[in-house]
Formats: sequence, structure tokens, C-alpha cells
Amino acid sequence: MAESSYLLEALKLAKEAELRGEVPVGAVVVFNDQIIGRGLNHREESNDPTGHAEIQAIQAAAKQLQSWRLIDCDLYVTLEPCPMCLSACQQARLRRVIYGAKDEKGGAICLGFHIHDDPRTNHQFEIEYLPQNDCSQILKDFFSKRRKEKKAE
Repeated sequence: MAESSYLLEALKLAKEAELRGEVPVGAVVVFNDQIIGRGLNHREESNDPTGHAEIQAIQAAAKQLQSWRLIDCDLYVTLEPCPMCLSACQQARLRRVIYGAKDEKGGAICLGFHIHDDPRTNHQFEIEYLPQNDCSQILKDFFSKRRKEKKAE
């Protein structure tokens, strides 16, 4: 499966999150060309500040592999990971993280938290920005709708 196909799978999860009233972010973990973990934002639903798509996908993949070490796994996520999620990727020993939309206000890379390539850490991994208009558009539409709803109140 092509890299953009995995981002499309993550986008399906983002759309599901949106239907649940969550910020539309989705993530999948891939091992040997198979999706072994899926996640979507669920902070509102679970009242859990760690309820990010990446965390859920990493947890599902670790269960599937019966190991917390996801050494040969790649994470595809619709939105640039925040510092917490990028740290979780480092802790999980992921091989690579690919994201489809930048997060200039909360994304670890945009904010300068380059945890993935800091030589002081015990694990470094690749980060790739693979721009996908659908990944950014779903977020723009979501927040635009939210702002309109707040003005109407």
C-alpha cells in the first residue's frame, strides 16, 4: 500500500472522530505493510487529556504485537504530532512518523521540539511531512464550523 493510502486510512478515522464531536485527527500504525493499530481523537468523549489519535494507535499496535517496542513500525497521522505524542513515538521506538498536515500552534516539529532526532535520547527516528490537502481541510472546516456555532450562541 502506498504511503498516501495509509494517510487516507487515518483520514477515515479523523472523519469518525469528527462525527463524535472530536477534533478530527486519525492515526494508523503500520508493520510489514499491514495496519496493526488504529486511533482517533477521543478527548471529549473520554475526558482524557491524553486521548490523542496517536496514543490510541500506538497502544493498539503494542497490544497486537504484544510488545511495547514498535521498532519496525511506522505511524501515519493526519496532523503533526504534539510534543506528548512525539515523545510517545520515541518511547515506542517507532521507526518513522509520517503526517499530512502541519500544526503551527501545537505541533512538536513546528514548535521546535525535535525529540525524534535529538542525539541525547536513546532512540532517534524519521519524521516525514507528506502534505495532504484533505488532512488540513477537514481541520479548517471543523474549526470554522465551531467558530460559527460559538458566534450564534
